Amino acid sequence: MKQSPEFTNRLAEEKSPYLLQHAHNPVDWYAWGEQAFDRAISQDKPVILSIGYSTCHWCHVMEAESFEDPQTAQLMNQNFISIKVDREERPDIDSVYMSYVMATTGSGGWPMTVFLTPDKKPFYGGTYFPPQDRYGIPGFKTLLASIAEAWTTRRAEIVESADSAASFLKGQARGDIGRETPLSHETLYTAFERYKASFDAVRGGFGPAPKFPRSHSLSLLLRYWARSGNSQALEMVEKTLLAMADGGMHDQLGGGFHRYSTDAQWRVPHFEKMLYDQALLVLTTLEVYQATGKKIYGDSARKTLDYVLREMTGPEGGFFSAQDADSADPDAPGRKREGAYFVWKKSEIDQALGPNAELFSFYYGIEAGGNALSDPHGEFTGYNVLYRARSVEETAARFQKTSEETRHVLSAGCETLWKLRSRRPLPHLDDKILTDWNGLMIAAFASAARVLNEPRYGKAAEEAARFIRDRLKDAQGGLLHRYRDGQSAIPGHVNDYAFLAYGYLRLYEATFEALWLAEARGTVEEMLRLFWDADRGGFFLTAINAEALIARPREIYDGAVPSGNSIAALALFLLERFTGERDFKKLGDLVLKAFSTEIAAEPTAYPQMLMALDFALGPSAEIVIADAPGDGAAAEAMLREIYLRFMPNKIIMLHKPGHAGAALEALAPHVKSQAPVAGKTAAYVCRDHACAAPVTDLQRLNKLLTSY
Repeated sequence: MKQSPEFTNRLAEEKSPYLLQHAHNPVDWYAWGEQAFDRAISQDKPVILSIGYSTCHWCHVMEAESFEDPQTAQLMNQNFISIKVDREERPDIDSVYMSYVMATTGSGGWPMTVFLTPDKKPFYGGTYFPPQDRYGIPGFKTLLASIAEAWTTRRAEIVESADSAASFLKGQARGDIGRETPLSHETLYTAFERYKASFDAVRGGFGPAPKFPRSHSLSLLLRYWARSGNSQALEMVEKTLLAMADGGMHDQLGGGFHRYSTDAQWRVPHFEKMLYDQALLVLTTLEVYQATGKKIYGDSARKTLDYVLREMTGPEGGFFSAQDADSADPDAPGRKREGAYFVWKKSEIDQALGPNAELFSFYYGIEAGGNALSDPHGEFTGYNVLYRARSVEETAARFQKTSEETRHVLSAGCETLWKLRSRRPLPHLDDKILTDWNGLMIAAFASAARVLNEPRYGKAAEEAARFIRDRLKDAQGGLLHRYRDGQSAIPGHVNDYAFLAYGYLRLYEATFEALWLAEARGTVEEMLRLFWDADRGGFFLTAINAEALIARPREIYDGAVPSGNSIAALALFLLERFTGERDFKKLGDLVLKAFSTEIAAEPTAYPQMLMALDFALGPSAEIVIADAPGDGAAAEAMLREIYLRFMPNKIIMLHKPGHAGAALEALAPHVKSQAPVAGKTAAYVCRDHACAAPVTDLQRLNKLLTSY
């Protein structure tokens, strides 16, 4: 993006990295707020609502083509009031108008462009518009002229269309009272069958290109495998994870995963890296590690977490949001290009690695002319994306080396290229800290601390949790959504409360500090007060005291990020098991019931919600380790035995009788009776509230866990 010093608009006063990227456009941008709509009313102009985010490649393209163009800006400034919104800061606004665009065009995405009346009602919308008419898509200047003319000559039609759209959105948000479809094991089976039908048995993943990680779909399939014993479910998960890990979608040098693959082979990614993808993929990968015991999955989780610690963690412990797909093009000064930071010419690799370049190139699929499978925009001509094209064994045989020697050459080559890459201009870092995404990342680090037996991951989770708890609260103690540059702002949405509560619960299981269980409970109780839909069950996206939009959305679709309702339902079921309070389960059941008809009709659209259903259906386990004084090693050994197993529907508590356990007993009174046995640390394993006799040795604990 070219930043012009000739123009500075109102967005220069904002904190959002996305809005700041547009602060020097010649467009007279407003941030979302009453000032903009009051101006639209007083000047009798329609509104252009432009929604995107700072690491969005096509947002950058539309900015360069249209918003930096003085002629386009003049059309916008003369005929419209233009509003720019960061979808990551305001998911509520994005949700409302994305629903409109999806309903009227059949697809959605970013950048999103919606034309509104001054009373915020939409009457036309779409996603990316090219600068000129192209491939049947109207050019943005053509569209601006057409809508400006219609606003003058056909106002009544526009107002009628906008009123109809607003009524549709309000009705969609309300939903239907009384519609209910029973959900059961059969629902999970239906989801499995549909995943199986769309599975790519050759390359992994589901459906054709583009291919997305779909982490929660993979986690659901793992649960189906554990429930049914159907090996196909596990095979689909492993095939997909290994294909992603081998492909260019996985940053082979620096760790972490890019947003999605543009081709069916996972070869050429869309290069942005999102925090939520790292969190969700780590959670899934840890589960596959537990299910299979294969070292490759543990190593993959570590590499991703280490990348997050190195490049996406702030000095105070919070996790940043994203890294851009675009960065400065070393071959074209002053220009940015997607993937420029990550891709390589073969000549660069030859020069850097010398006599080892041929082996390295053989393994990683490097070609003289570049290895992009498809390149419709000509951005990757002559460039290579590193991917594991061949196995270590095949490479060793080809170059007459041992596997150990081959691994050493490859490791040294990666280290050399990583150091060289680090000297390149870095992609833009979106350094805002979002409460909801941090909740997911806290859960990932906390889970990894136990599963991988890595205390530094637990420390990272705790530091992030304390940062969110201490810095992202308003004066009344309510959660705030975004922190950046010393400022916390924007009232929290249901995702903030649900995801953070889930992170707190996983953090309790990593640290066994009752503080985090108390924080989880308090967060859930506040979520119920602010977001619960008393008429239909489930949760609204926005709080009862939030800014009123033309509709109050309720989200359930588990897209790239799970819905707040899905994570909230699981948190409610978990909290009931921790505290023993049945009301939490009743509320979780009501969430499932509220959306049951949609879930039953299209179960693969709601994999995270189906994980909550899987927990609710049972069996589930409550495990309490009663830690005897001076016998801490025994407790840790028991916890290792538990965490090496794939037991997704469980909760674990560590009870220290006496004064040390008082804080936990206040939250979970039922643990008072679960004490050491004959001075030894004891494990109490309960299945659906029915407890076996306590055991004090690993062999008997192993037997109980196996029977689970």
